[in-house]
Amino acid sequence: MKARNGVTIDVPDYLSQVVKATEGVDPASFPKLVELILDCYRNGKFVYIIGNGGSGANASHLCEDMGKVTLIDLEKQKRLKVMSLTDNTPYILALGNDEGYEKIFVEQLKNFASPGDLLIAISGSGNSPNILRAVEYANDHGMATYGFTGYTGGKLKEIAQFGLHVPSMDMGIAETVHTIFMHYIIDVMRERFREEHLKSE
Repeated sequence: MKARNGVTIDVPDYLSQVVKATEGVDPASFPKLVELILDCYRNGKFVYIIGNGGSGANASHLCEDMGKVTLIDLEKQKRLKVMSLTDNTPYILALGNDEGYEKIFVEQLKNFASPGDLLIAISGSGNSPNILRAVEYANDHGMATYGFTGYTGGKLKEIAQFGLHVPSMDMGIAETVHTIFMHYIIDVMRERFREEHLKSE
């Protein structure tokens, strides 16, 4: 038995909720993200990923997979430039302490980002102020923006140029489904990068 939101449910019930949320994701969400990442790969642009809490852990996980799991040739293959802005702990602590937590991502973008880069923003609620500030900055400075959301999508779903929405009001399920589709994206990108690498040989 597993307790969620004060209600005890069994494993099959929980899994059925995950499946239902997964089936509620629009398949058209994926081709654009593949295109955006591939554009960055081809043109030497950066992919930045941000999130809080479990979404921050997903950001770190996605970054690692994009940087390593997409490789088929460690010596000769072109690398994707990818960075999770959740992982610069001293920078986050300094910004959060001195300037406010809502600025921890946008101020990093001001240091690192350039027009043509991609920002992937992950927020279960879609309403985290630090996420929204970063996306607004990216939109205003020539970057592409893609949001992973849950719940009703919040403001992130409205302001991100593209996105993937998980229709679940359960944060854990939304984050779980995000991870499922992030792994799918990695599988797709590994094959696309393989094709690009073989063409270049």
